[in-house]
Amino acid sequence: MRRFASFREFYPFYLEEHGNRTSRRLHFIGSCGALAFLALAIVQRNAWWLLAALVCGYAFAWVGHFFFEKNRPATFKHPFYSFAGDWVMFKDILSGRIRF
Repeated sequence: MRRFASFREFYPFYLEEHGNRTSRRLHFIGSCGALAFLALAIVQRNAWWLLAALVCGYAFAWVGHFFFEKNRPATFKHPFYSFAGDWVMFKDILSGRIRF
């Protein structure tokens, strides 16, 4: 298991694990769905939608890993850095830094 001293050190590894364009798209779609469920949880004041947000985000991402990347999600070994990496990659896709 690789060890990382910081998120800055981890993020290049995270991007290597997301080289497949379809996988990145699935991550992006899952993140959009998670944000929609988060908004629904706030508007409806129902915490159950937070569970839907987590399931949506991770389900799309894991499909990308298992079927397109053919690797194990970094979530299993680096859960906090991986969660942060999802959102930084989401931002990088929105800003055009990473090709969608």
